[in-house]
Amino acid sequence: KIILITGATAGFGKAIARKFAENGHDLIITGRRKVLLDELTKELITTFNVEVLPLCFDVRNLKEVEVSIAGLPEKWKKIDVLVNNAGLAAGLSPIHEAVVDDWERMIDTNVKGLLYMTRLVAPLMVALKQGHIINIGSIAGKEVYPMGNVYCASKFAVDAITKSTRIDLVQHHIKVTQIAPGAANTEFSLVRFKGDKVRADNVYMGYKPLSANDVADAVFYVTTLPDHV
Repeated sequence: KIILITGATAGFGKAIARKFAENGHDLIITGRRKVLLDELTKELITTFNVEVLPLCFDVRNLKEVEVSIAGLPEKWKKIDVLVNNAGLAAGLSPIHEAVVDDWERMIDTNVKGLLYMTRLVAPLMVALKQGHIINIGSIAGKEVYPMGNVYCASKFAVDAITKSTRIDLVQHHIKVTQIAPGAANTEFSLVRFKGDKVRADNVYMGYKPLSANDVADAVFYVTTLPDHV
């Protein structure tokens, strides 16, 4: 199979890429950080002997997404699984003190970026009459928490988009799945707190959070199920 994973240079995306490569699947991996993208490409090819196509672009930029997907070589257009993983949290403030730029980053990445990728990849799947779209949501898309306001809203949007996409695409034999993790110890909190490692580490004190590999296992598992499940 060919698996397209957004935000593959760290956290969930990197673990998901390794999991699929370990099981012999070819990968299209995307990210904004070219150095990390190139490093992961080399690792996956060397370690797992699979084919890898790295695409360096920002999912928030519709033109970049359009150019990248339109420019796929013919053999890479037969995408079996799209993992909409690119996402982030920025800041943790009550709504009356929040930084508007943080809101913009979260909405543009978590919602619009996911929509752009789905809009451009789904037609390729419809043409093939098969495919699987996996959206990485969050428990924050099921219940809100203090100072989570816009991050939670963006993940509630992912929940709604996933459900409606499933209804739209089921007639084309395309599965649509949401994985909604709870707290996971990745770069997530470090990004949220803009590099403040002490504050990020404190988030996970007192319990064992999920790891990126736990989430990767769940993502891979749902792609192994029979068509009727």
